[in-house]
Amino acid sequence: MNWQAIRAIYVFEMARTFRTIAQSIVSPVLSTVLYFVVFGAAIGGRIESVEGISYGAFIVPGLIMLTLLQQAVTNASFGIYFPKFIGTIYELLSAPMSFVEIVIGYVGAAATKALMIALIILATSTLFVDLQILHPVWMVTFLVLTAVSFALLGFIIGIWAGNFEQLQLIPLLIITPLVFLGGSFYSVSMLPPAWQTITHFNPVLYLISGFRWSFFGVADVPVGISIAAITVFLALCLTVIWLIFRTGWRLRQ
Repeated sequence: MNWQAIRAIYVFEMARTFRTIAQSIVSPVLSTVLYFVVFGAAIGGRIESVEGISYGAFIVPGLIMLTLLQQAVTNASFGIYFPKFIGTIYELLSAPMSFVEIVIGYVGAAATKALMIALIILATSTLFVDLQILHPVWMVTFLVLTAVSFALLGFIIGIWAGNFEQLQLIPLLIITPLVFLGGSFYSVSMLPPAWQTITHFNPVLYLISGFRWSFFGVADVPVGISIAAITVFLALCLTVIWLIFRTGWRLRQ
């Protein structure tokens, strides 16, 4: 394993984040705080509690997961797309490093950035509501697995995208709606039976449900299914990336 090559990619990507700290970190945190103020204050004033949890606290895991998914996908997709855009991808592919080292460098940096923002939001939320974390180890586990999985998805999107419009297509039109419809701001049990059945086909539901369980001990789906869902998604993304590098799809064109 060429750890020096991995470190070079990782440090370069992290340095880009700190050069644009207002856009990379401050902006998503402020956006999430705005969500929290609007939903927590406006709607929370009408809904006292959900499943015995104050509404302001109930939406915290959903808000963290919303930002985590968006940032993991966006950072990873842009990180690998930009070398394609300026043509330096060929230097990367011809360097004495394997595709595993390339993926670890880019995905590791994207996941790290997303986790940093998620933890900042978690700390900020304690200024607004009283939070309890019943299962801190599982909370960290869900955070890391989700960050890595969606950073891998973002890496795939970055390779697939042919322009900057396509780079934003899946995060804006698919991932964000799935998060909103996956129980971020409500419990699935509050929906009519037909909509509950439909919601269970939303893969993001299992991430949010498991993550919320780590805070409050309540979940819309069994925790074991949530863990299995994120593990299967992680394996699927790894398989797709392996096929991409094996065939050279979208890399050698």
